[in-house]
Amino acid sequence: MKSTCRVRHRNLWPTLAIAGMALTVVACGSAAALPATHKTTGYPIKLRTPDGVMTIARRPARIVSLSASATEDVYAVGAGKQVVAVDSYSTYPRRAPRTHLSGFTPNIEAIAKYRPDLVLIDTDAGNIVHKLGQLGVPVLVEPPAANLAGVYAEIGQIAKATGHARAAERLNASIRGQVAAIVRSVPRPKTPLTVYHELDQHYYSATSRTFIGQMYKLLGLRNIADKAQGTSAYPQLSAEYIIASNPDLIVLADTVCCGQSRATVAARPDWSRIAAVKSGEVVPVNDSVASEWGPRIVLFLQAVADAVKTLEAHAR
Repeated sequence: MKSTCRVRHRNLWPTLAIAGMALTVVACGSAAALPATHKTTGYPIKLRTPDGVMTIARRPARIVSLSASATEDVYAVGAGKQVVAVDSYSTYPRRAPRTHLSGFTPNIEAIAKYRPDLVLIDTDAGNIVHKLGQLGVPVLVEPPAANLAGVYAEIGQIAKATGHARAAERLNASIRGQVAAIVRSVPRPKTPLTVYHELDQHYYSATSRTFIGQMYKLLGLRNIADKAQGTSAYPQLSAEYIIASNPDLIVLADTVCCGQSRATVAARPDWSRIAAVKSGEVVPVNDSVASEWGPRIVLFLQAVADAVKTLEAHAR
């Protein structure tokens, strides 16, 4: 990957995972909660994982998150006060104790200095699960969600692991309701509107096989990247291909990393011919909102839905 901007899209290109002190077995993102031996929010808590049953002996009090999505989830379920450190890419929420820790190239000694009793990570980079295990620090791995069901499962599992199961139930119900309302609000023209999703200024995009591509399908949009040559779920398109595809909507997920905006897009050679540029429906979205699959996915859906409704209103 040549672009330095693309590394910020951590959920599109999976990287790290999650760790903790009180786990006895490694957990994966698809793990389902088992009934606790005590009350719902009590400990020990057992979680079923693909590798067996995992037990969390006590409520974590010193959480280190090396995953931007996990960081968002931890705070969303009310476990923020238990967080002692997050990685350099965890930019939301702003109050999270951001450090120079890396989920891409985790430094075991640097992580251990925070004396974590739960470490969150999305990929076992650098064999971190084994290395932390040798120090008595178990690891909970939460891979990037593949769909909305995965978002709800990850929120639920992180909430149970941190002692906030009931908060996750309320949060997931809220997200489901908001998603359903947004989807219902979007008009469905006979000929679907087309969309180009931009990951960086080198025209990397995402097909309908990706999480973000599924969000466009929910809104009834046709993704121009789906017909691009090659087998990658994240193809690099050409300017000529994008111009020829003439998308009705352009969504910029490279506003922070790469400084892209409506103005920079309009200034590109021949892009003024594209329908989205002519109508002004070039939608800038904060990079993290467009690449971290947590509660803020509703902000992304709403931004795109608003653009679709504007286009349809102008078409009448």
